[in-house]
Parts: sequence; C-alpha cells; structure tokens
Amino acid sequence: MTVFSELRMRPATADRWGWDASTTARLVMAGVVIFTLLVGANLATPLYPLLQAKLGITSLDVTVAFSAYVLALVATLVLAGHWSDHIGRRAALMLAVLVGLAGGFVFATAGSLVALSVGRALQGIAVALATGASSAALRELLPSRPEWASRFTLLASAGGVAAGPAIGGVLSLLPGPTSTPYYVHSLVLAAVLVPLYLLKARPAISLHAGPQPLRVLAPRRPSVSSEARGAFWLASSVGFLSFTVFGFCLSLAPGYFAQIVHADSRPLIGLLAGLTLGSSALSQLLAVRGRFAVPAGLAVLGISVLMIAEAAAWSSPWLLILASITAGVGQGVAFRTVFNDVAGKVEAARHAQIISTVYVITYLGSAIPVIGLGLATGMVGLQSAVAGFVVVCAAAALTLAAVTLRSALRRRA
Repeated sequence: MTVFSELRMRPATADRWGWDASTTARLVMAGVVIFTLLVGANLATPLYPLLQAKLGITSLDVTVAFSAYVLALVATLVLAGHWSDHIGRRAALMLAVLVGLAGGFVFATAGSLVALSVGRALQGIAVALATGASSAALRELLPSRPEWASRFTLLASAGGVAAGPAIGGVLSLLPGPTSTPYYVHSLVLAAVLVPLYLLKARPAISLHAGPQPLRVLAPRRPSVSSEARGAFWLASSVGFLSFTVFGFCLSLAPGYFAQIVHADSRPLIGLLAGLTLGSSALSQLLAVRGRFAVPAGLAVLGISVLMIAEAAAWSSPWLLILASITAGVGQGVAFRTVFNDVAGKVEAARHAQIISTVYVITYLGSAIPVIGLGLATGMVGLQSAVAGFVVVCAAAALTLAAVTLRSALRRRA
C-alpha cells in the first residue's frame, strides 16, 4: 500500500515494491519514531534561559510556551487519537514526522513568544499523532508478550523525553545555540522518513468499507469499557502525577537546579533535568512485580520529590542527583504496572483510542500544575514556589500509595 492509499483508507490497486521488514525491524521503527519526536520536543529545556534573554520573556512566559506543546498534544489526542486504527500505523507515524519537522523549523526561527508557542504546538501535534500509533504497533508486534510491549512503549517515550534536554544542552554549544539543535534534529527526522516510506505497511485493523471512509476519523467522545474503567482511572491518576513532576523538570527546573549546583553549564543542566526521566526509562528494564509494586513505587516517588526541596535547602548536588534518580525509578515502576494493566484490558480494535485517552489526562499534568507553578514563581519567587509545589506532589503521591496499598491488601484477603 502507498501512504496515500492508507490516508484515503482504500486498498492499494496494485502491490507495490516495499521493504517487508522483520518484526524486530518494525519494533525498532515504532520505537525510534516516538523516541526521536520526543527528543525534539524536549531539546528546548536547557535553552529556555537563553530564550528568555534573547526574547525578553519571563518565567511565566516559559511555562506558557511549554504548555502550548502539552495543550496541543492533548487536543490532538482527543481529536485524532484513534486515527491510526483506521489509516494504519505507518501513515500515522509519517504524518507525525512531517508535522514534527514543521514544528522544529518554526521553533528554531522563532522571534517572539507567539512563534515559540506555535512551534511547540506543532511539536505537540506530532507527538500526539505518534503516541497511540506507536503504542498500538508495539502491542500488535508482540501479541504474546503484552508486558514487554508496555515496557518498550514507556522506554521509548521516557527515554526520548530524558535524552532531549541532554542532547539540547550539548548541541547548544555549537554556533546558533537556540536554532542549531533543531536543524540537527530535523536532519535525523528526515532520515527516519526514508525507511518509514519504504516499509511495506500492514493493513489497518479497522478499515472502513462505506462510501464515506473519512467519517470514522471524526472526533469521538472518550469512553472506556466497564472492565477496564478502574484500571483506566488508576493509570490516568498515576500518569497525571508523574507528568506533573516531569513538567517541572522540563520547564522551570533548569534554573532551580542551576542554583543548587552553582553552575550554568547547559549540558550539565540538561543532564540534570533529564535525570528523573532517564531513570524512569531505565526502570522499564527492571523485573519488579507483585501486588505492592504500585504503592511502593508511588511512596518512593513521594519521598524523592521532598528530597529535591531538601537538596535546595542544603545546597547539596549529590542529594539532588539521588532524589532525581529515585523519583524516576519509583515513577517508572508504578506507571509501568498500571499502564500495562489498562493496556491488557482494552480490546485490540480500540487500543490506540483508549491509550491516547490515558495520555490525554497524563499530559494535562504537564500543563495545568506547571502554569500554576509559573504564576506562583512570579509572586513568591522560584525557591518558595518549588518548595510548595513538591509538598503538594509528595502528598498526592503518598495518598495514591495509600489507596493502592489498601486495594492490594484487599485482594490478598
């Protein structure tokens, strides 16, 4: 099938030549696309101080630009999260890469807060188009190993978000520090298009045979089957909290961390900002199971975010590093468990739609609380705002830990 026939949701008139890739190659492609898009979406983390100085914007403006990405991502998940079920996984991933290229170019050449926000919004649309498609593709490619499908999904996602700040920091040392990282990333994205285009696509799982096939792409009201509802809301709650912490790490944390380590090295600050997400990604390789994995992971997350505030009070870089690592491990174990639970209870024909809905709520955690943090920073200063922010996050994590522990004890009884 050609990409155009996939987008039209029509069978190909003739079998064209294509790359009939192995299952392993398809797994790699699905993971590489979402990983690369998320790297690009987070290149800006260590660049925000430079952009503030260059464009004359405030901390609140930074959170607005950051949230433009999240809100566009959420809106696209709602409107188009189910598209890959109908147009096919490859077509959705190619659309995502093309929109990602446009977003990177707009952000690299931005001369105002509005342009920054538009670039970020395009990046959010790209990530949203790829989120449900890559997750569903991984599960379809590993039908007998759903847990590993979830691990690969979260490894690629969290890994991309973690690598973005570190790569952005290193590339910012080149001439044109706020634009060169995006030009380099665009070359990588363009290279990804080649194997995607050559890939011999598999048919979409929900082809529409009626006279108006595009009608199935219309926005749908989010719904979850009764069997998956409890798992859905737990995964969404843990995801919202997780991305509240991640949103802080990727927006205002660079300035906060710079004060703790008494350094302004962009590669170092980018590495520190991505440390929690990197630990979350690597935790997907840990074989942590059992009824108490979720409450234990949430408890570790709650205690760790409190330690981040303590690191600032004591000006301790080593405590900051330890707290960032343990926060990522706790989040990774908890979220993987609940994510795998809901993914395993969702019917195959609606996998992309339901997983996209989980991410709708999850990504809102990176927008609403982070904008509130930006407002609080303008009123009471960064140190005091972050101190209050981590207390709220810790309380939420420990409350969820208590709720899930109670459920685990009931199942044992």
